[in-house]
Amino acid sequence: MPTQTPADGPQTGHMDTLEARRQTVDRWIAAMAEKQQGLVTLGQLGSVGLTGDAVRKRVERGRLHPQFEGVYAVGYPALTRESRYMAAVLACGASALLSHESAGELWGIRESPGRLIHVTAPNRRGRSPAGILAHRDSSIVTADRTAIRRIPCTTVSRTLLDLAAGVSTWELRKAVAEAEVQGLLDIGDVRVLIRRSRGRRGVARLRLCIDALDPTTKRTRSELERRFLRLCKMAGLPRPEVNVPLDVGGLQLRPDFLWRDSRLILEADGRRYHSTGSAFELDREREQRFYAAGWQVIRCTWRQVEAAPHLLIRSLRTGLERASPPFTADGPQT
Repeated sequence: MPTQTPADGPQTGHMDTLEARRQTVDRWIAAMAEKQQGLVTLGQLGSVGLTGDAVRKRVERGRLHPQFEGVYAVGYPALTRESRYMAAVLACGASALLSHESAGELWGIRESPGRLIHVTAPNRRGRSPAGILAHRDSSIVTADRTAIRRIPCTTVSRTLLDLAAGVSTWELRKAVAEAEVQGLLDIGDVRVLIRRSRGRRGVARLRLCIDALDPTTKRTRSELERRFLRLCKMAGLPRPEVNVPLDVGGLQLRPDFLWRDSRLILEADGRRYHSTGSAFELDREREQRFYAAGWQVIRCTWRQVEAAPHLLIRSLRTGLERASPPFTADGPQT
């Protein structure tokens, strides 16, 4: 006679096996969610044997909470901003990255991204999930990829390039400045990216912003000196001596620009040469030597010379007018 199932259900051994399997699946889901800001995908659930019906039952029981299409929060429905970013990336496929304004906000170089979450998915096709603005871009390479708090996203350099294509010049400059202040900006990396992205929208605008940080990267010092001398002539300032040797306390130093009769020196700092710790120390020592020898020292950047000369000219006028006798464009008065 065939063995009949007892009226009160299957044997205990079979129930124990099912329970053990369920606990194993639960542990796997919890471990995966821990790595992904509390999230799992439908594909990942399927890889451990959960069918569509099993997933729906977990949703009904409040153990899974749908976020974007095919993405679920495990155990609780409320997500942080970062969890929403991770959910958007997971919804767009394995190779997707948080990008554009959303990556800028995650990096802390851009405020108040829009309602949509920006994701770049090189191989994605079809419509974007609701709430996500998916960019298909095959130019993404390994060097453009990184992760912040386990959220796959574009690097700072790539984020700036993406922003350059869609935000105003003022907003781009602000993002570049914020990246620099936070120590996130690698100008060398940005320039490499610019070179391999020729013809791409936003490249020219980003190049201008980076060049503005240090004009000496695109012009020789002699060219900038000529620009400053033209500026002095236009402003009616006396022509300074340029890079002449000056005996300062027994040392031969070469100030950038020198008005000998007014005992005024202008030192123009290029970021390339003056941003290191050792250069900073040497600059301060040099300035103190000039001051001890009775010279006024005004410091400026090459960017001021090129883009914002008005305050610089006003400072130079003040410095020259303090000299005795007063200056004229033709030289000191007698």
